[in-house]
Amino acid sequence: MNENIPSKLRYTKDHEWVELIDETHARIGITDYAQAELGDVVYVELPEVGTDFEQTETFGSVESVKAVSDLYMPLGGKVTEVNGELEDQPELVNNSSFVDGWMLEIEIAEIDELDTLMGSDDYEEFLKSERIAHEDSDDDEPEGDEDRG
Repeated sequence: MNENIPSKLRYTKDHEWVELIDETHARIGITDYAQAELGDVVYVELPEVGTDFEQTETFGSVESVKAVSDLYMPLGGKVTEVNGELEDQPELVNNSSFVDGWMLEIEIAEIDELDTLMGSDDYEEFLKSERIAHEDSDDDEPEGDEDRG
């Protein structure tokens, strides 16, 4: 399976992405992999403009038909803008996770935190290892009636 992993972005192990807008501002969202795992997104909870967050702090949540998942700040900073389109159209996260489905823009507190994030190649390798771990855990499950024909 070929993942949509833009090379200009940075990634977290929690499947958020970061796009540098300029030297002090970044845009944040969730990856194509994350939205696919969640299924149809029905609600996105985002913070208010002006809220400060530390790196890895929970900044909101995404509710899908399958589950509710927390969202984690890939970089510390102050929220300067939220994507208001998601209030009425949460499906933008599924349809366009890297463009129209972005979630926040922040003023970055510590630019050095960017170095803790993965580039696209590292994120792709991380996804491969996640899939292998998931497949291994599936192997531990009892056999079903798959061969019944």
